[in-house]
Amino acid sequence: MGRVKEFNEIEALDKATELFWTKGYNATSANDLVQFLGLSRSSLYATFGDKRRLFVRAIDHYRARNVKAVVKMIETSDDLLETIREIFVRSVSQDFLRKTPKGCLMGNTAIELVPHDEEIAQMVQANEQDLLHAFEAAIRKGQELDQLTNRHTASALANFLYNNLTGLRVSSRARMEKQALKDVVELCLSALRK
Repeated sequence: MGRVKEFNEIEALDKATELFWTKGYNATSANDLVQFLGLSRSSLYATFGDKRRLFVRAIDHYRARNVKAVVKMIETSDDLLETIREIFVRSVSQDFLRKTPKGCLMGNTAIELVPHDEEIAQMVQANEQDLLHAFEAAIRKGQELDQLTNRHTASALANFLYNNLTGLRVSSRARMEKQALKDVVELCLSALRK
């Protein structure tokens, strides 16, 4: 009879995601994972396989959770400009109180691994498409409710928002001043106003 798992797999994935996000894929060792997750090496490998497979699961877990949260915010919103502001502020405020800002996990992964790993590239691109669709849905809804500008297409504005959000996450990791980040958010929002 096999041994019963003595840990919560989702909690372990959350911890692995946090570690990869903080250190990056290449700088995270198997020993780091064992220590940070509090698992034996055999439990880690039996459940998740090797480090790369755990990383793929962590990226997929992160993507599903974050995109779902953004989509829910948009679907339940009756003030799309304020909802978009909240998405931006939540994204960059994660780094305000950290001694070492993490930036965006997908952005960090794109820089570190996408040029050399096709599977990871596809995951990062799928995340980008999910967020673009969410932003486009938000803008289209805001335009239909006469809350947001019609000067540009929803698709063009979605690309504008996505690229600015990605840039803000890189800037927050590079320790851009909090007020400067807030200024960029407000400038982005000004492009959406009627």
